Amino acid sequence: QVQLVESGGGLVQPGGSLRLSCAASGFTLDYYAVGWFRQAPGKEREGVACHSSADESTYYGDSVKDRFTISRDKTNHTVALQMDSLSAEDTAVYYCVTGGFTRCGSRWATSDYRYWGQGTQVTVSL
Repeated sequence: QVQLVESGGGLVQPGGSLRLSCAASGFTLDYYAVGWFRQAPGKEREGVACHSSADESTYYGDSVKDRFTISRDKTNHTVALQMDSLSAEDTAVYYCVTGGFTRCGSRWATSDYRYWGQGTQVTVSL
């Protein structure tokens, strides 16, 4: 059974940092593109970042460019999302996703990704 599990969410003050991690069971993340989406209250799910397994290329949503970094740890078979300079607008549930393909390309639609984790809450507040 394919499962994705996120960890690392929590409460952080504005300007702070958090690091999310995504692990998989039932298959190895190493061979597939892995992304992160988020959903804030009352808003649609938004693509945040994606890491291609084929060529290590990375993609970011406009709202997180230069603040978030997606990376892959092949030793532990995980994918991390380092989030810096956080603001209240980053408050959301963050989901790890994968779709069975190796290149992210322009895949920012939720329908592109077949497998989703249960989500981890990130709250940015004083």
